Amino acid sequence: MLPSCDTTRVPVLRAHCDPASRAPRLPSRAVLDGAGESLGPTQAPASHLPEPESEVFEITDFTTASEWERFISKIEEVLNDWKLIGISSGKPLEKGVYTTGTWEEKSDEISFADFKFSITHHYLVQEPSDKDGKEELVEDALPLPMQDLLCMNNDFPPRAHCLVRWYGLREFVVIAPAANNDAVLSESKCNLLLSSISIALGNTGCQVPLFVQIHHKWRRMYVGECQGPGVRTDFEMVHLRKVPNQYTHLSGLLDVFKSKIGCPLTPLPPVSMAIRLTYVLQDWQQYFWPQQPPDIDALVGGEVGGLEFGKLPLGACEDPISELHLATTWPHLMEGIIVENDVYSDLDPLQAPQWSVRVRKADNPQCLLGDFLTEFFKLCRRKESTDEILGRSAFEEEGKDVADITHALSKLTEPAPVPIHKLSVTNMVHSAKKKIRKHRGVDESPLNNEVLNTVLLFLFPDAADKLADGFESRSNTSAGNNPPPESEDYNLFSQFKSAPSDSLTYKLALCLCMINFYHGGVKGVAHLWQEFVLEMRYRWENNYLIPGLANGPPDLRCCLLHQKLQMLNCCIERKKARDEGKRGSMPDRSPGGTSGDAGKGADHSGDNPDKEKEVGKSWESWSDSEEEFFECLSDTEDLKGNGQENGKKGGAKEGNKEPVNLKPEGRLHPHGKLTLLHPGEPLYIPITQEPAPMTEDLLEEQSEVLAKLGTSAEGAHLRARMQSACLLSDMESFKAANPGCCLEDFVRWYSPRDYIEEEVVDEKGNIVIKGELSARMKIPSNMWVEAWETAKPVPARRQKRLFDDTREAEKVLHYLAVQKPADLARHLLPCIIHAAVLKVKEEEALEDISSVKKIIKQIISHSSKVLRFPSPEDKKLEEIIAQIMSVEAIIARARSLKAKFGVEKCENEEEKEDLQRFVNCLLEQPEVSVVGAGRGPAGSIIHKLFVNAQRVSAVPPLDEDLRRSGPAEERRPNIGGVADFPPPTGREVILRTTVPRPAPYSKPLPQRMYSVLTKEDFRLAGAFSADTTFF
Repeated sequence: MLPSCDTTRVPVLRAHCDPASRAPRLPSRAVLDGAGESLGPTQAPASHLPEPESEVFEITDFTTASEWERFISKIEEVLNDWKLIGISSGKPLEKGVYTTGTWEEKSDEISFADFKFSITHHYLVQEPSDKDGKEELVEDALPLPMQDLLCMNNDFPPRAHCLVRWYGLREFVVIAPAANNDAVLSESKCNLLLSSISIALGNTGCQVPLFVQIHHKWRRMYVGECQGPGVRTDFEMVHLRKVPNQYTHLSGLLDVFKSKIGCPLTPLPPVSMAIRLTYVLQDWQQYFWPQQPPDIDALVGGEVGGLEFGKLPLGACEDPISELHLATTWPHLMEGIIVENDVYSDLDPLQAPQWSVRVRKADNPQCLLGDFLTEFFKLCRRKESTDEILGRSAFEEEGKDVADITHALSKLTEPAPVPIHKLSVTNMVHSAKKKIRKHRGVDESPLNNEVLNTVLLFLFPDAADKLADGFESRSNTSAGNNPPPESEDYNLFSQFKSAPSDSLTYKLALCLCMINFYHGGVKGVAHLWQEFVLEMRYRWENNYLIPGLANGPPDLRCCLLHQKLQMLNCCIERKKARDEGKRGSMPDRSPGGTSGDAGKGADHSGDNPDKEKEVGKSWESWSDSEEEFFECLSDTEDLKGNGQENGKKGGAKEGNKEPVNLKPEGRLHPHGKLTLLHPGEPLYIPITQEPAPMTEDLLEEQSEVLAKLGTSAEGAHLRARMQSACLLSDMESFKAANPGCCLEDFVRWYSPRDYIEEEVVDEKGNIVIKGELSARMKIPSNMWVEAWETAKPVPARRQKRLFDDTREAEKVLHYLAVQKPADLARHLLPCIIHAAVLKVKEEEALEDISSVKKIIKQIISHSSKVLRFPSPEDKKLEEIIAQIMSVEAIIARARSLKAKFGVEKCENEEEKEDLQRFVNCLLEQPEVSVVGAGRGPAGSIIHKLFVNAQRVSAVPPLDEDLRRSGPAEERRPNIGGVADFPPPTGREVILRTTVPRPAPYSKPLPQRMYSVLTKEDFRLAGAFSADTTFF
C-alpha cells in the first residue's frame, strides 16, 4: 500500500523546497514514514571494510533513494519522455475549439512501492504556433494554462474532459490509481502525492498542470498544481451532497470566491461572471409522437390484404427522444450588473443572450425493424427440425395421404381440356394442417387459415381464384415498391448474395420474418415452410412454373435457396416442354418423325426470332419413347445403332467427313453465312441440348470429384471425357443436321477462333481464301478429334439427356423438405438484411440526413464483405444488425424532432429550412446554438414546449424551489399562476478576476472558481494563483 505521510510535515517540506533546484536529500528515511516512527537505519555494504570486530558497526547510507524519491523520479522521467519540460507555448484559443478540435491522450504506468498509478497526458491538438518574438515575452508572460483560466471563448464546452469544463485548460496531466477499485482516501496520502508532483514540477520546469485523482473515481475529485517562473496555481475542489443555502445563488458564491482569494486591496478589482442555467423538458406529451404501433389485425384484413407481407416496418414504438435540455447562458457579466440572492433574481431565461439545446436520446428504444431482425436472427440458433416442431412429417404418411398431397388440386384440373393457370390456393386442401390436427387440437395449429391463405396468395399470385384484373392491381402496387432493375438498389442482391427484390425468395423471406414476429414464432415458420414445400411438389408434378423467378439457369450471384428454386423451375420448364411436345406431335407424327420435327422447329423460330435458340433448346428432351427419358440406355443405343450403321462405315472411309445420303434431322435454321466445305450446301444450326444448369453446391461437388481423379495421365483423360459430354452432344446434333459435314465445319460454327483463314494466290494467280484448323486442334489425339470420331449423327431429341430434370427436381424437393427452420433462416438472412437496407434507404431519402447516408454506405460495404462467403460468423452478422438498428433509431429521432418542432407545419419556406437544419444539427452535434435565443423561430417553439409541459403538470412550484432556482418566474406573466419554465435542473457559474496574491505588492495573477449545482450534488472547482517571488 501507499505509505502515509504526516500532514504537519509535508507542507513545511513543500514551502521550503525551491522549485528551481532539486529536492534536498532528507536526513533519514525515518522522516518519510507516515506514522512518524523510524523505519530503522539502513546498513551499508561492508565489502570494503576490514574483518568486523565483536561489536556491530553500523553506517547510515544517506545516498540510498527512498520509495518516495523513486516515485518522484519516475514522474520526472515520464514528463521528460513526453517533452513537457520547459516553457509552454501556444496561440490564443478560438471560440468553440474545445468542441470542434481533436483531443488526444498518452498514458503510462508508474508505481509508488507496490501501488500502481496511471499517468495520462490530455491535450488539444493544435497547429504549431509562430515563435517569432517569443524570446522577448518569456520573462513577463504567464504560463499558458494560467492564460487559459481567463479565456472566455470556451466556457461550458458540451463535450470535453471534466477538467476542461471546470478549469478551461487545453493541456494537463492526470495521475490516478491504475485499478478502478483503488482509491487514495486519507489526507496524508493526498498530501504526499501533492508534494510529489510539486517537487517533480519544480525539478523539471514543466509548466503543464499536474493533477492527482483522489477519493473514489465516481466522485471525480482532483487536486493539482501548475508552476511557472515565480508563480504557482493551486487547483482545489469541494464536492458535497447537501448544498449549503448560501451557495444556491450568485451573491453567496461571490462571497466565497472573494474570501478564498483574500486580496488585501480595497476596493477589489471587478469580478467577471459567466452563468448558465439548464432547464430539462421531460413531458413531451404523447400527441407529439407520430409513430403508431402496427395494427396486427390489419395485417391480414380486407383493406390491406397480403400486400402488407411484402413490407418491413420501420420506426420506434416509443419516443426515441427522452429529454430536451435548454441551456440559457449569460457569457460575460460584470459584478454589480445583475442581482441574484435568496429573495430576488434578474436571471430571466427569456432574456438570456445565448440559448443552446441538446437532446437526450432514449437508451435502446424499441424499434420495429430492429426487433424484426433480432427475432429472425434468433431462429438461426434453433436446433429443432420441422418434424420435431410440427409432429409427424408430411412426407412419412401412408400412400393414401401421399396421394392426397400430390393430387391436392386434381379436381380443379381434371375437367379442363388444357391446364388451368389460375389455381385456387384459398380452396386448397392444406395437408400439413390436417396432419397437425391429428396430433393436436384445431385451435393449436400455428397458423390459421386466413393468415396462411393470405401469405400463399402473396407468394403465388398466379394461384388466385379471382379475376386477373382484380389481382393485377394488387401485384402492380407491390411491384411499385421495388427499385427498377437498372438501379443500384436493385442490384444490391449481387453484393449481398441474397435475391432480387421482386423474386419469390425475397418475398418468402419477408413473409417468414413477419410470421416469426407476429404469428407463432418458430412454429409458424415451420408450418409455412411445410406448406411452401408441398406447393413446390405440387407445381413440379402438375407442370406449373414457379412465379417470381428469372428464366434461365440458377443465378450464382444469389443465395443457395434461390438457386435451388431456379433449378426446380428449370426442371418444371423442361418437363412441361417435353409433355406438351409429345401431346402436340401425336396426331401427325410420321414413323421417322424427321420432317415434322424440322417443320415445328421452323414454325417456332418464326414466331419469335429473338427466342430462336431458346425454342430450339426446348426440343432437347423430346422423345418418341417415354422409356428413353428414364435412363433406358439399351433403347437409346439400339436407336443409335440401327439407323446409323451406314454412317459409321462412311466415317471410316472418308475420315472426318459424314455421308451425304442421310436425311437431315433436328435443324433449327440455316446459318445464313456459312456453307459446308465439301458438299457446298448451306450450314444449318442444329437444335442442341442445353447444358445442365448447376447450383453452386453441385459445382462444388463436381470440382471435388474432378480433383480426386488426380494428375495421372489416365485421370486427366477421364477428367477431359467427363467435361466433354456437352461437346459430344453438340457434335452429334450437328452431324444429324448437316449430313456430309466434317470437323472443320463444326469448328467454324462452334469455335470460330480455332479456324484460321488467310488469303493465298492459286495457280491461276487469283486471290482465294484458304482455311485450316488452329494448332491446338491439330494436336494428335486431342479431345475434339476423339469426340468427333466417336460422335454419331443423332438429333438432340433422341440423345441421352444431359440434364435429367426428374432426378434433379427430386433432389431439390428433398433438399427443401429436410431444411430446419435454423437452416432456412441462415439461407434467407441475406435477403432480410437486403430488405432492411432498402427500407432504411427509402426512409432516409425522405429525411435527408447526411450522417445516415454515411452509415448506410458503411453497412452496404460491411455486408458485402460478410455475406459474400458461406456461413458468416454470428458476431459479424450481429454487427450488421446493430448498424441497421442505429440507422433506424436516428431516422426515428429525426421524425420525432420534426414533429415536436412542427417542421412540416411551418408555412414560411425560409423558417422551414432553418428548422430543418436545426433538427439535423440536433441529431449530429452534442449541442446546438439557437439562433436568436428565445426570440428566434426555434426559440419560440422551445418556449411553447416548456409552457405546454408546465400547463400539463399544473403544479405550481414550491416557495423553496423558487428560492433555490432563483424566482425570476415571479416577474414574468404566468398563465393560470404556472411559470413558463420549471426550476433549473443545473446551475453553472464561472467567476474570474486578476488580483495580486498573497501580498498587495505581488504580481497580479488570474483567479478562477467554477460552481455547478444540480439536484444530486454540488461542486466548487477553484484555481487560485500566487506569486512565489514577492510574498
